Amino acid sequence: MRKHRRKTSYRKITVAVVAVVAVGAVGVPSAAMASYTPQDKPAVGTGWPRTTKGSVPKPVAPVSVPKPAAPASRADARVLTLVNRARVEAGCSPLTKSAKLTMAARAHSADMASRRNMSHTSSDGSAASDRITGSGYDWRAYGENVAHGYTTPEDVVAGWMNSPGHRRNILDCSFKEIGVGVAQPGNYWTQDFGAAR
Repeated sequence: MRKHRRKTSYRKITVAVVAVVAVGAVGVPSAAMASYTPQDKPAVGTGWPRTTKGSVPKPVAPVSVPKPAAPASRADARVLTLVNRARVEAGCSPLTKSAKLTMAARAHSADMASRRNMSHTSSDGSAASDRITGSGYDWRAYGENVAHGYTTPEDVVAGWMNSPGHRRNILDCSFKEIGVGVAQPGNYWTQDFGAAR
């Protein structure tokens, strides 16, 4: 299952954006706020609308499709390359890797994998904004995309790009930095986007 969330201060299935923040999930097939995909296909949730800072997104139903993925560091780098290619084609500047956003994304992917549950809400009840702030990232805007079951960076980025909400996070020119995380078992992916204060 894939998600994106977007949240904005004036404000990535989940989508989260601040100042322009969106959190969301991608789904194949997708339904309003959640989606289910049979075990033999990766799942993605639908995107969420923009909300104001402090809004808490609703979790999306989990879908489990365990498959091996590329080693995390290579996968993270490849996702960044693919995302930046799409951004440049759309006229946005490339994102740079943020150690703090990467820490938040990796921790959230590990949390989802440990629970085998794809959601923008962590096991401790924290939302994307909480995790990003907790990593020490001082944001004016943030976004989050999550996904589950995609075995390669190419597949997960294609899934996100085929979902309007997730695509909106990826192509949001106000974002300047990104952190990517993938965890096993089950290939749980997180992209955290940000624009620092």
